[in-house]
Amino acid sequence: MKQSEIKELSVAELQEKLGETKKSYSDLKLAHAISPLENPIQLRTIRRTVARIATELTKRELQ
Repeated sequence: MKQSEIKELSVAELQEKLGETKKSYSDLKLAHAISPLENPIQLRTIRRTVARIATELTKRELQ
């Protein structure tokens, strides 16, 4: 998810998306621990998406 897409979402949508993305990340991480993923770069991209969403939420709280 790109930063421009994240900025267009509302706070409620961001919180929902953050929960979904964190769940997806934990599922992938568990699957990778059991057997290696075909594309382990997915972990990095999802982790960065979580960080982007969390950063946008924090930024909006401070405004």
